[in-house]
Amino acid sequence: MCKRSVQLGLNAAFHFTKFRSINSSSTSFANGFEYRQISQLVNSNVKRAFLVDTLALEHHFSLLQRETEKLRSDIDKMRSELRYEIDKVTAGQRLDLNLERGRIRDELANQNAETTNLTNKLDREIHALRAQLEAAKYDVIKYCIGTLVSISAVGLAVLRILL
Repeated sequence: MCKRSVQLGLNAAFHFTKFRSINSSSTSFANGFEYRQISQLVNSNVKRAFLVDTLALEHHFSLLQRETEKLRSDIDKMRSELRYEIDKVTAGQRLDLNLERGRIRDELANQNAETTNLTNKLDREIHALRAQLEAAKYDVIKYCIGTLVSISAVGLAVLRILL
């Protein structure tokens, strides 16, 4: 399309130059009819070149508009795909975070249960040791009293024998 418009423009320029050379070199043998004919030919070629250029520009402009619309739709499509991917990654991260939070909560509950069990076991062992200590103390007191009573009985028996 552009080659044709350039060609028409060159033809118009050629005819215009031819017209000028004819007009300037010899006006005597060029009558008014030839002058008008050449003038109309040049004008029609110029108009044709202008029309071809205008049509080519309009066609080029419409192609650019279509390409722009296509690019806009591609950008919108990419933007929506990117938004989808971001949402997907964000949801995955939220899920991972919630799973990690649940795992930590379970681990903390297990540690609390284990701590409670160990505390109860220590309390039972402390109570058992206190009970054993009390029993041993009562046994010591009992044996001390028994020993004192035995020594008193032997002392009274020796005193009775001696008296």
